Amino acid sequence: MAVKAGTILIVDDERFNITVLKDLLDPHYDTMVAKNGKQALDRVASANLPDLILLDVMMPEMDGYEVCEQLKKEPRTAAIPVIFITALNQAGDESKGLKLGAIDYITKPFSPELVLLRVRNHIQFKLMSDQFRDMATLDGLTGIANRRRFDLFLEQEWRRAMRSRSPLSLILMDIDFFKPFNDNYGHSAGDECLKKVGKALHNTLTRSTDLVARYGGEEFVSVLPDTTLEGAIKFGELLRLSVSDLQVPHAHSQVTDHVTMSLGVVTLTPTQENKPEDLITSADEKLYLAKEQGRNRLVS
Repeated sequence: MAVKAGTILIVDDERFNITVLKDLLDPHYDTMVAKNGKQALDRVASANLPDLILLDVMMPEMDGYEVCEQLKKEPRTAAIPVIFITALNQAGDESKGLKLGAIDYITKPFSPELVLLRVRNHIQFKLMSDQFRDMATLDGLTGIANRRRFDLFLEQEWRRAMRSRSPLSLILMDIDFFKPFNDNYGHSAGDECLKKVGKALHNTLTRSTDLVARYGGEEFVSVLPDTTLEGAIKFGELLRLSVSDLQVPHAHSQVTDHVTMSLGVVTLTPTQENKPEDLITSADEKLYLAKEQGRNRLVS
């Protein structure tokens, strides 16, 4: 069975047009379908993001221009390439769509060969862009998300939680007595330790909506959208145990004979009165208390 080259969302209120496009694209791509603008926005909000959107302009209630405008306003969906497929063929119509952020325009009746060629080119460019973006947001040593990725993710999830009035949890983590580890075992061993810890933390993730990142030095951080304090504490304990269970020898730790980690856990529901930095500051305060209380523990 051939591997599909990407995912395409087809948005059209005419069943015939959807059928034609699905039949054309299904052999090469995974396809999703939306029959109106609201359904299209719901699809991208609740599912894995498509690599490309084929968007009809003339639809009732919410036309394609409005859908495109909404997509481009949302950080999570702004980078999804949009191709308008429409019966409109005036220069002003095309100009309006391109100004809103669409990357291409195909007029009806369309040539199947032309649709396939344009879709292929834009999908290839999108996937290459994704690769470069992922490289820019991965930590070079541990291979997990880096500080830049964390900053972007936290800002994105903060806005989403504020809109939905849902809880957002953050866990700030620090390897206990890492400086003595480096001083006595050497920086090469320290790097290997960071790699193992990063991998263990990342492998503890069970939801695609969550993030674990290297915050800097021997500090790591986890963002847990739509997670209560109780849920964050439970997950934090799993993270702590995942590091302890590595049993990386640390004879110079004042806690135990292997590498351990201290954690600060906080949860809040974002509002206009607070900001993402408040979440980080609060988690840092809890992390400090965890260290003061003996390390290798979680304080929330």
